[in-house]
Amino acid sequence: MAQLRSRTSTHGRNMAGARALWRATGMKSGDFGKPIIAIANSYTQFVPGHVHLKNMGDLVASAIEEAGGISKEFNTIAVDDGIAMGHGGMLYSLPSRDVIADSIEYMVNAHTADALVCISNCDKITPGHLMAAMRLNIPVVFVSGGPSESGKPVEGVTEGRIDLVDAMALSADDSVTDAQLAEVEENACPTCGSCSGMFTANSMNCLTEVLGLSLPGNGTTLATHAFRRELFLEAGRTIVDLARRYYEEDDESVLPRSIATKAAFSNAMAMDVAMGGSTNTILHILAVAIEGGVDFGLDDIDRISRLVPTLSKVAPNGTAHVEDVHRAGGIPAILGELDRAGLLDHTVHTVHSPDLTSWLAEWDVRGGTASKKAEALFHAAPGGVRTTQAFSTTNTWYELDLDGESGVVRAVPHAHTKDGGLAVLKGNLARDGAVFKTAGVTEDLFHFEGTAVVCDSQEEAVQKILDKTVKAGDVVVIRYEGPQGGPGMQEMLYPTSFLKGRGLGKTCALITDGRFSGGTSGVSIGHISPEAAEGGLIGLIEDGDTIIIDVDKRLLELDVPEDELARRRTAKGPLPWRPEHRERQVSQALKVYAHLVRSATYGATRRPLD
Repeated sequence: MAQLRSRTSTHGRNMAGARALWRATGMKSGDFGKPIIAIANSYTQFVPGHVHLKNMGDLVASAIEEAGGISKEFNTIAVDDGIAMGHGGMLYSLPSRDVIADSIEYMVNAHTADALVCISNCDKITPGHLMAAMRLNIPVVFVSGGPSESGKPVEGVTEGRIDLVDAMALSADDSVTDAQLAEVEENACPTCGSCSGMFTANSMNCLTEVLGLSLPGNGTTLATHAFRRELFLEAGRTIVDLARRYYEEDDESVLPRSIATKAAFSNAMAMDVAMGGSTNTILHILAVAIEGGVDFGLDDIDRISRLVPTLSKVAPNGTAHVEDVHRAGGIPAILGELDRAGLLDHTVHTVHSPDLTSWLAEWDVRGGTASKKAEALFHAAPGGVRTTQAFSTTNTWYELDLDGESGVVRAVPHAHTKDGGLAVLKGNLARDGAVFKTAGVTEDLFHFEGTAVVCDSQEEAVQKILDKTVKAGDVVVIRYEGPQGGPGMQEMLYPTSFLKGRGLGKTCALITDGRFSGGTSGVSIGHISPEAAEGGLIGLIEDGDTIIIDVDKRLLELDVPEDELARRRTAKGPLPWRPEHRERQVSQALKVYAHLVRSATYGATRRPLD
């Protein structure tokens, strides 16, 4: 067996020392020359029916060892946004992304691992893994725990299948009783896996497919389906092959920075706007690009959003869920439709395919040449029973949804809208940009003018929505919730859900320097930069001001004379600006984060220190 080009030499460790270290960690002298694969596990779902396998990491490890590698697993922290939502705990969610990335870097570099498998599933976790992978630039494969099944409808309360966002919105609806709401809650999340809509977790796991760092089906294969088990095993086998290609054959094409190039980021963003993914994906895509030294920014995203139409509307933008996207052919099907319209860059490859043409030829079930393996994968259907067991169903759809005219994934000539489902707005209120999920509204709301109701925190906004201070025609302004002003840029699902529950989802808008959950819909604009704490114009808005939103013009404007704005700015005083009446405990850790973080324009990444 050819000996690996050990990374230990680049860290100044001699071979004798490396062998001693390996023996100290339970390795044998015969293991020398095998690739050491680190498994960064942020997903703790246990594997049913396998007494010798404790979790998903063990499943990947078994495949690595069978393929001739050595696996060493470690865990990262993993903030659960569902538990952290709606209180001070959410301030820690986005900052945890950096902690996750740092911990992976620390463990891999400290122990000189040769390659990496990233097991993730939730909102900030997959981005944290991606940031680490781009920093480290060693062979990597991503595999997620998979999406959950959607919930069954509740008669007399909901139409169609549901998720927990429905429960939040209905909690603000006076016509829904406590008993009915409890029934919705009990039905909304029936299985293990990430939330069933195209929220941030599922959006990011789909994006790893297009970035080229995960296997086909990673973003859409249900957590409950037996096919998900094969993805974990294949990830283990694939990473050993990639490691051998790099260390034995000097094949640098397998490295993350060779795969996730600007062309790959452009294709990923094209897919994202085509399906109206979470606005958080823009924040994370920018951060991952910065970590990898990829020249890809908001202007690129804006350009793509003007070229790529909306092909799929998945919850919270529509009634379909991720399981329906899977039945329609998953991410390869969306890419296939975009490719047939000439909207993809072909100068890409992946961890599993040498080029885009061969990738889509094998995996796009709408292209006429898909393999039997692809056909079988996308027939994978929900089990339809409440369960916390992964891989617990082998159900299949009788037929795939290949309807490009009115199906879950449409062909470009039959797109929902000519522009993509995500847009970047600018104007005096967002000099450096703001983000709007246009897939969450109908085109008649692409132009909105309203009267400002100013709130200096999420809590104040919730209060004003629930006590009916906010009326039709208002624009709710939530400021001091940006990366520095929060600090932490907490996700805000409650205000938008409560607007919807109050029946104001189509008659009110909400703008903020903070960010939203992927479950947000309606006229909701986030990531306004500069933020209030940095002296952004959002900090000068007063109750009653007129705010103009125009998607076609990509405009977010405060209609107040310049001399009046100058007067307000003088009265505001020196930076940083802070809310006058907000009571919020800010820990030392969050103060450090606020001191280092940059604006949403830079993905809320750290300021360069060199």
